[in-house]
Amino acid sequence: MAIFENTDARDPKRYMWVLGLIAPGCALLPSQLVAHTGLELFWWIGPIIVFVVIPLLDLAVGDDGSNPRDEDYETLSNDRYYRWCTYLFLPLQFTGLTIAGYLWARQELSLADKLGLAVTMGVVSGIGINAAHELGHRAERHERWLAKVALAQSGYGHFFVEHNRGHHVRVATPEDPASARFGESLWEFLPRSIVGGFRSALALERERLSRKGKRWLSPHNHLMQAWSMSVVLFGTMILGFGLAVIPYLVLQAVIGAGLLETVNYVEHYGLLRPRRANGNYVRCSPRDSWNSDRLITNVFLFHLQRHSDHHANPGRRYQTLRSSQQAPQLPAGYATMVVLATVPPLWRAVMNHRVMAHYGGDITLVNRKTGVRSYHFLTRLGGPSLTDRRGSVHTGKPSANDDD
Repeated sequence: MAIFENTDARDPKRYMWVLGLIAPGCALLPSQLVAHTGLELFWWIGPIIVFVVIPLLDLAVGDDGSNPRDEDYETLSNDRYYRWCTYLFLPLQFTGLTIAGYLWARQELSLADKLGLAVTMGVVSGIGINAAHELGHRAERHERWLAKVALAQSGYGHFFVEHNRGHHVRVATPEDPASARFGESLWEFLPRSIVGGFRSALALERERLSRKGKRWLSPHNHLMQAWSMSVVLFGTMILGFGLAVIPYLVLQAVIGAGLLETVNYVEHYGLLRPRRANGNYVRCSPRDSWNSDRLITNVFLFHLQRHSDHHANPGRRYQTLRSSQQAPQLPAGYATMVVLATVPPLWRAVMNHRVMAHYGGDITLVNRKTGVRSYHFLTRLGGPSLTDRRGSVHTGKPSANDDD
């Protein structure tokens, strides 16, 4: 089922985007819900909403069939209403963290309740990285600073550098640590992506500073700027509420970073850009990212699921992103796919045959894990019976870009 099809409205979802603030709102809800209902289950409201309620609503509501018209692009891009929908994420996010710190420091909550609150805050932290993702792509200086602020809760400030100048250059290639390979489980991918992304961010920022004649220990260092915000935030929380909050702060940050990396796993699994004769990869197209038009999750995540258009046109603001028929389609929204990814046999059963169908059954066109060479290995991973048609493997190095 698709809704909002064939509409002449400039943006039929205009007043739905405020629902994206439900995520940071989860940080404000637990104590009040528990107080009014007596149900301690509500300390876990974050994962309940994201991994239970959202997938069920996705299934009930269906897909969004609308795309913005070309003639509306400038008007939509310049409408500041959409920016405020992302700006408001931050005060809600940090107000919720402050309330959580107060509750973690008190003795009234059981250990299980505090853990539930930490998991809820971790989900908010992970979705906060998505808000940072939207803000970090903008040319406006204040939005780029807000992106670093949004990353402070997860302690994942290097994402600001690696995502824009690393991932977007190398996406859907073997050189990109954040592009999952065919046959690679989530649990194999996570350490490779986390370590690889961190190393890449260090190298990219070192090269940028060197080229500009700046020292590493400099106020111009984007990594130091972002990490210092985490130090200030965590230090303030510890000074305000005591050492007891440290384990919960660490746990919510780890969950937030893990949620981001799991979404990375979903977004490009098995996809590979072809290579030109000169060795460079072709420009990223909608074919190089998994797409989903599930309406509810798209509103909840500011159109993150229209990831194919985002990578093909990273300058587009979320409200202007389009769905492309060239893009491979996920069978469900990100919330559902993240859960599937945690169970590798189930993930392979759902996704491997879709990867192969996207490339017409030719495994040589797939960004695959070392050792995945043929139909025989493919079927052991849960894919269909497809012949391995021999051909050249697309390898090489993408050309670099710059970001100030």
